[in-house]
Amino acid sequence: MNAYPIAPIHIQVSATYLEDQSIPMQHIYTFGYRITITNTGEMALTLRRRFWQITDDNQKTETVEGEGVVGQQPTLQAGESFVYTSGAQLKTPYGQMQGHYTFEDTQGNLFSAPIPAFLLSIPRTIH
Repeated sequence: MNAYPIAPIHIQVSATYLEDQSIPMQHIYTFGYRITITNTGEMALTLRRRFWQITDDNQKTETVEGEGVVGQQPTLQAGESFVYTSGAQLKTPYGQMQGHYTFEDTQGNLFSAPIPAFLLSIPRTIH
């Protein structure tokens, strides 16, 4: 985690197993996730960077970071939300993702928005 103050951002995540894009016999498990980012503060914030840690059931962690999300750096006005979908592949049928976004206000101040860990799991199984 970086040392920036926490942004007034609320993040909701919904993850699903994409069976039609997975090949279990080759240890390829594909998951999609939908993220809703809501600015709960009083000032406009622009999403500048993302940082993810994706950990499979073997405790192998992959780090993904870069500018914006899905090729965009959306600016969220107070009360506004931005929704996007993306995906991840694991070599195991279970794993988790967590990370943070870096936001910038109109004065150039940077803020962090933690993304709580969420489960990536094939359905109808017990782990």
